[in-house]
Amino acid sequence: MFTGIVQAVAQVAALQDRPGLRSFTLQFPPGFCQGLEIGASVASDGVCLTVTALDEAADRADFDVMQQSLNLTTLGALQPGSRLNVERAARDGAEIGGHPLSGHVDFMATVQAIRQPENNHVIRIGVPAPWMRYIFAKGYIAVNGASLTVAEAGRERDGSGWFEVWLIPETLRMTTFAEKGVGAALHIEIERQTQVMVDTVRAAVDERLGPLLPALEAWMASQGQSLDGVLGGGTSKA
Repeated sequence: MFTGIVQAVAQVAALQDRPGLRSFTLQFPPGFCQGLEIGASVASDGVCLTVTALDEAADRADFDVMQQSLNLTTLGALQPGSRLNVERAARDGAEIGGHPLSGHVDFMATVQAIRQPENNHVIRIGVPAPWMRYIFAKGYIAVNGASLTVAEAGRERDGSGWFEVWLIPETLRMTTFAEKGVGAALHIEIERQTQVMVDTVRAAVDERLGPLLPALEAWMASQGQSLDGVLGGGTSKA
């Protein structure tokens, strides 16, 4: 488990392709690897990776990433010099400064726009359908392994949408978010309790309405609404 509090930024020192997987050597800041062991977990841009080799004195560790993970994340596009947000696995009794994360990416999103009010950095992130049903203003979201609060959110009729996060200078200093421009791909892990709640409500509605559900969804669409928006207490925004 991870807490969503990014501890450092690591750099890809080397990579090697092998049948079915790619091996990465990550260079960490001094002291990051102290006490780290082979078999331990490190969240790298929000993806839980396992240490396969370790050079604690040089603050370096190796990780193997299977082909499926390379296809479903941005890890397949990394090159020597690429930078990642990293966090070691939480210990028992550790303070949860963010919110509990599994290190399993749900989907990739895209930076749609960036605004920079004084002392702030606002990123608008586009979300593909159907994942927007789990994202609400003031709720938690994990972006590239960082636990963030959703400031604003908007839903489209097709189940896609967007949300915004506001980043303070300290967050920009401790992460790679300042390097992300419009069009950049980001890893998203939704908050699990929210997912369970939404799926439970949707299952109950489906069970009660049965064959009437498609007709209800069609009528709501004609009114510029969506079932996801109503269940989440929000509205669709075109």
